[in-house]
Amino acid sequence: MYNFGMKNQSYYNERKIENTAKLRKILKEFPDFALDFFIGIENRTTALTRLNYAYDLRLFFKWALNETNLFKDKNDISELEVKDLEKFHTTHFERYMSYLTSYVDEKGETITNSERGKARKIAAVRSFFKYYFRNEMISVDLASKIEMPKLHEKPIIRFENEEVFKFLDTVDTGNGLDGHQKGFHKHTRTRDVAIMTLLLGTGLRVSECVGLNIKDIDFSHNAINVTRKGGNQVILYFSDEVKIALFDWMEERSQNPLLADEPALFTSLQNRRISTRAVEKLVKKYAEIVTPLKHITPHKLRSTYGTRLYHATQDIYVVADVLGHKDVNTTKKHYAAISDDIRKNASTAVSLHSND
Repeated sequence: MYNFGMKNQSYYNERKIENTAKLRKILKEFPDFALDFFIGIENRTTALTRLNYAYDLRLFFKWALNETNLFKDKNDISELEVKDLEKFHTTHFERYMSYLTSYVDEKGETITNSERGKARKIAAVRSFFKYYFRNEMISVDLASKIEMPKLHEKPIIRFENEEVFKFLDTVDTGNGLDGHQKGFHKHTRTRDVAIMTLLLGTGLRVSECVGLNIKDIDFSHNAINVTRKGGNQVILYFSDEVKIALFDWMEERSQNPLLADEPALFTSLQNRRISTRAVEKLVKKYAEIVTPLKHITPHKLRSTYGTRLYHATQDIYVVADVLGHKDVNTTKKHYAAISDDIRKNASTAVSLHSND
């Protein structure tokens, strides 16, 4: 039995507090009327979503100030008034969408956006204008007439079965790593094996993985308590393979006295909770050795698990439930390639002649 101290705030509360603080800081640049929008969407969005909205809206209004003739009398977006929203015409939104293709940010760096990046930024603008139109603070909502970028289906990239085995073997042995990487590997091997085995064996999102605490693991039932996006909690179960990898890591972890008061399950060499960015780098490091032509991310490990689970169960609803998709259509969309297998199997499922 492990006896680890607990900090006052959970990982998710800490992230919420941090994102809320960032949001409040950036909103100081906005006009007063804009605060109504963020308060209005508070009950149906996460702090991270609102923060991203703030970044996207700031970009839009700074573009309007600097790249159009709409607000020659204003020096800063904080001087905007709600009635100024009615000055925008459909052509302005079209010009802004074109601007998003490639622009230079405040740091002098060139930023490019795919159609998905554009769609997200335009969605923030549309939501903003819709809020003030719905609350009768402006008389027209031309933002709603913007034609959203056509989103092309992205190919589903995942590991094949033999690549899964090679990947985990690489994580375990360190074969293929350079000398510098091997120096780190000897200190992180057990942890890395546990993380990758857990991701491939449960389909967790990377944020769900790094958010796990020691207390979330129940070895007696091979279960983990996972906090999903939005804060909902669910119990997921893991195999004995995952159990062994997790147990080995927790045994090693328990030998480090500097982690006595750290609740996080997975920790960095700095003895604090590992970050999502660190896990992303780990996945990339090991995956490039196994399959250099595939861009493998933690989400691709999730896709790999979802695909293997579907092949094992032939039940898209089970896959949707385990992966935490609120809408099964999301699952079908992400695993559309699986439908080819279904159609092939269906072609021989019904016999037209007697077997006699």
